[in-house]
Amino acid sequence: MEEELKCPVCGSLFREPIILPCSHNVCLPCARTIAVQTPESEQHLPAMLHPRGPAAAAMPGAGAPSGPASLDYECGAGGSSGTVGGDHADKVSLHSETDSGYGSYTPSLKSPNGVRVLPLVPPPPGLSAAAALAGARGSGTSSSLTCPQCHRSASLDPRGLRGFQRNRLLEAIVHRYQQSRAAASATAKCQLCDRSPPEPAAVLCEQCEVLYCSACQVKCHPSRGPFAKHRLVPPPSQQQSAPTGAGGACGGGGSKGPGPARKSPTCADHELENYSMYCVTCRTPVCYQCLEEGKHSKHDVKALGAMWKQHKAQLSQALNGISDKAKEAKEFLVQLKNILQQIQENGLDYEACLVAQCDALVDALTRQKAKLLTKVTKEREHKLKVVWDQINHCTLKLRQSTGLMEYCLEVIKENDPSGFLQISDALIKRVQVSQEQWVKGALEPKVSAEFDLTLDSEPLLQSIHQLDFIQMKFPLSVPPVPLLQLEKCCTRNNSVTLAWRMPPFSHNPVEGYILELDDGDGGQFREVYVGKETLCTIDGLHFNSTYNARVKAFNSSGVGPYSKTVVLQTSDGESLKK
Repeated sequence: MEEELKCPVCGSLFREPIILPCSHNVCLPCARTIAVQTPESEQHLPAMLHPRGPAAAAMPGAGAPSGPASLDYECGAGGSSGTVGGDHADKVSLHSETDSGYGSYTPSLKSPNGVRVLPLVPPPPGLSAAAALAGARGSGTSSSLTCPQCHRSASLDPRGLRGFQRNRLLEAIVHRYQQSRAAASATAKCQLCDRSPPEPAAVLCEQCEVLYCSACQVKCHPSRGPFAKHRLVPPPSQQQSAPTGAGGACGGGGSKGPGPARKSPTCADHELENYSMYCVTCRTPVCYQCLEEGKHSKHDVKALGAMWKQHKAQLSQALNGISDKAKEAKEFLVQLKNILQQIQENGLDYEACLVAQCDALVDALTRQKAKLLTKVTKEREHKLKVVWDQINHCTLKLRQSTGLMEYCLEVIKENDPSGFLQISDALIKRVQVSQEQWVKGALEPKVSAEFDLTLDSEPLLQSIHQLDFIQMKFPLSVPPVPLLQLEKCCTRNNSVTLAWRMPPFSHNPVEGYILELDDGDGGQFREVYVGKETLCTIDGLHFNSTYNARVKAFNSSGVGPYSKTVVLQTSDGESLKK
């Protein structure tokens, strides 16, 4: 879930997150760095982008905040008031790409996340910050903000960054996450130590998700073999102490105790009124004064609590689908890891078979042996690479889906209807998009664990230089006749044990075997075993009886011929009666 809680600009946990018109979030300090001013003649975006833009234009004193903190919060909004008036606003809208408030921006390779990050320009010497801001408004400039994720540009209203709503739910979740991480890191101990108490953890394996001290890491997790590609990182920082200061606005407020309950949010346009309704048209919470003033009088307005429950139900329903996909993905990862083991085993089997054949051909096969071994190794490495790539891809998707799912569950836990409704539409869409990523075939292995390579060792000695693998280019044929291993077949009282194997150098795959036994009186054969094992014990037979047994193999192409029939005699049972 941590990826959901990181700012796309700075890469750290969100601090004072604000919601952009495109439903993405960004830190307020980061928003100050990516807000840019452009001349009015180059402005291609509607000035009133935010849903409460027109009301903000009428707010007294919105353009001249007092104090450095207020000036920082409004950075980049200076020129937008110059684009609000009458005819000019219409002209700007005519030049916009759409009237949705979005404009396109091509990411730059020289800037992080494709966003133009500009340092804040200090006011000229001798000129106050407020005066410089007022001068920017009158100089024919306007401000815009480019989303670091979708690269859509949004123009700022006279309130600047204050025109964007604070994401209170995300802020609270970040705060809880920091507290839980700080509590966990304070007791980070080695999870494999035999000592009591365990040694402090020195590293954390991101793949194994296990904490190791230095001694256990060397002993249990060496940097070789299958662990060579594992990433070892320092354990979670133990310096997640709670910063002092009132409010904990950026989610880092005091970690001692749960802290005071958050007060009910008030309307941004009427600071003394609480949200009571939800405007479906504008997709924003409103108070009763917003309805009385006529701004939302003709809009579809519903009760805040009812819309809160409705959107929670929609998000929960959407989470069910992604939860099922996450479960399937976990099972698929287990399947892929089993395929890895099978590929390793089958590859080793093919190598052993190849070496045996090459050694049987004496000196003439020596040069070809190395060549064929290389081909087998390349084939195995290719299969391993494909499966590892699929594992990494599926793991990434699973981590993203799981993180999104955990984040949504945390959002559902919140009891802030207005804050929830601010982000619910975007979250529902993200969950639906994440579910659609698990397309049909995404949870199927791209390669088989079987090696479609066969070696024909029967050519004449003078044809050794033409020796090569035979690819399975034609439909498979049925398996050959199994060979009964008479030395392993035996009887004991009224039970018999039979063993068999496939002939050497048989290239056709076998999916299973069918063992048949007659009734002991020379009657018809009946199936007594169907499976992949090559050893079977049959109990409950008649004493002092003669049975005939035979076996055949089968695969997807059909059933092979029967083996030779073996005759088995059960004991007379007299020894059991004594």
